[in-house]
Amino acid sequence: MKTRTERIGIIGAMEEEVMALRQALTELQEHGTPFSDLPIFTGKLNGEAVVIARCGIGKVNAALATQYLLDHFFLTAVINSGVAGGLSPEVKIGQIVIGHSAMQHDFDVNNFGYPQGTIPRLETSIFKGDSRLVNLATTAAQSQVGPSNVHQGLVVSGDQFVSSLDQKQRILESFPAATCVEMEGAAIAHVAWLNQVPHVIVRAISDQADNTAPDDFDAYLLEIIPTLNGVISKLVSLLKD
Repeated sequence: MKTRTERIGIIGAMEEEVMALRQALTELQEHGTPFSDLPIFTGKLNGEAVVIARCGIGKVNAALATQYLLDHFFLTAVINSGVAGGLSPEVKIGQIVIGHSAMQHDFDVNNFGYPQGTIPRLETSIFKGDSRLVNLATTAAQSQVGPSNVHQGLVVSGDQFVSSLDQKQRILESFPAATCVEMEGAAIAHVAWLNQVPHVIVRAISDQADNTAPDDFDAYLLEIIPTLNGVISKLVSLLKD
């Protein structure tokens, strides 16, 4: 049964992406789940009721966690927070991307005549972020890193860590407008869309999704997470107003 408190859902894939946000909660409470590795915590962040989940890496884990939260909590919004690889040449390490839309770049039914990323027999394959959330997230990010370091754009997701120029170019050939690539956002957006709950994807750029990506990811991950957490915390405050 759903708990009665309206909450903002915050979902991150990795412990590094959610740990500090969880530690900042007041009235912290952990919630058990029937799954072996889906930790969920409720509490208040800047006075606003939230639920934070570490979903695990990949689209299936992300979708499962999102639906579980929606089934068990009254969510007014879903925020996906995490890191990503930059695809657009304008997007640099340490900058923030706000997803105005999301697609699955590895969804491939080309042999049936569908463009890459198209999900057959579904109303849409492009999952748009809620316009109010996108605008508030942009404001929150600009307050942390300045307007020139914040981008709105298409986020593409797939079950692969993009770490070569060949991979990057193949994605850009099919999704030339894509700003960044990661492994969960479009799945979270898809589930939120199906449930008619507003969502937004907020990503900090950890690498350039090229041959240097593994080293850059390791080098910059912990450096950029505090900035990302600052954006999420500010966004939650703006949603409260």
